[in-house]
Amino acid sequence: MATDKIAALRNTSFFGELEEAELRALAEHSAEHRLSRGQILFMAGDEALSLYVIVEGAIRAFRLSPEGREQVIHVERAGSTIGEVPVFDGGPYPSTAAAEEDSVILSIDKRDVKRLFLEHPRIALAALKLMAGRLRRCADLVEALSLYEVDQRLARMLLAEARTRGVRSESGTTFELELTNQQIATRIGSVREVISRALARLQQNRLIIVDGRQITITDEESLSSFAQEAD
Repeated sequence: MATDKIAALRNTSFFGELEEAELRALAEHSAEHRLSRGQILFMAGDEALSLYVIVEGAIRAFRLSPEGREQVIHVERAGSTIGEVPVFDGGPYPSTAAAEEDSVILSIDKRDVKRLFLEHPRIALAALKLMAGRLRRCADLVEALSLYEVDQRLARMLLAEARTRGVRSESGTTFELELTNQQIATRIGSVREVISRALARLQQNRLIIVDGRQITITDEESLSSFAQEAD
């Protein structure tokens, strides 16, 4: 089934500012790509030729250590974009991007994007706002990796998940943990085995209840205090 490119572009945080005719012209110059889970979109250091609009699925941006250990920087979903930085600075892609799940994306030549930014300052400002949000999250990530132990970093992530998707009840705040332990590890700078032990410790301390992939935060105030205990 063909993607409605105009609708996909309109759904983004900054191309949605364009008029119908401009969206149509941009759609005509875009190309659709389908990625399987785990498929690489681009590598850190690659020449940046395009900006990508995520239509379906999710794309994660990450860096790899020389030993092959992955550190996730951010994950973007439908309605978002990835690969904006080179449009502004002309450099290569600063991170590697891969499909977190089966995904559909649109590629747009960075020259077309740059032209739109110059012609429509509001779009450029919206793009800068999006990147500023990511910069703040990167600052939070650096703080977490440098100041907090794995258990604290895990607690912070669980609290964020609960605030986004949790359902409150008398027993606490419950949500389905959609990430595997390996995926959690790549997000908070650890390894799978350590995550398993950290979850067990949080449960032993009666801060959470783990039931399969379902997590219940039984004492949000105590877990939040624990999450702020810097090393």
